[in-house]
Amino acid sequence: GDLPGDDQGFGRTLSVDVDGNTTTSGAADTVETLRQERDDLQDRLLRTAAEFDNYRKRTDRERRDLTDAVTANLMRDVLSVVDDLERALAAGADSPDPALRSGVELIHRQLVDVLRRRGAEPFDSIGQDFDPAWHEALAGEPAEGRRDGEVTEEICRGYRIGTRLLRPALVKVAKA
Repeated sequence: GDLPGDDQGFGRTLSVDVDGNTTTSGAADTVETLRQERDDLQDRLLRTAAEFDNYRKRTDRERRDLTDAVTANLMRDVLSVVDDLERALAAGADSPDPALRSGVELIHRQLVDVLRRRGAEPFDSIGQDFDPAWHEALAGEPAEGRRDGEVTEEICRGYRIGTRLLRPALVKVAKA
């Protein structure tokens, strides 16, 4: 039956177990069920929050990687212009027009400054050991007094951004 004073019935029933003890069921079961549901919902909330945080970090990383790739591609295109300006300066070393030469030097200097501000910088190769990660060998040549695999000439400068290669140096390598 119902508990004394429980005219409403509220789902509580009095029962007697095998040992003769009286227990209240229904309310205790409901409280335990609600606790379990609360724990399950809290667990789902924590998992969802962690998944969202991982998603945010992954999209931020992908966005940075995409930006870096686009920037590197643009810089490589600008490097070809820098190379052309360097060739023009070398070819016009004895130019009768000093204003033209100084204008080309100014443009060259500005482009190199833009690259440096973005983190790109040339690296030296002559005298270094050939490293296929940083150099592209265009030719091998016998070279007296040089060790085998030493870079003897730089045909086109290599550039890097920090420790990442932007463009390999095109080089000639000593052969023993």
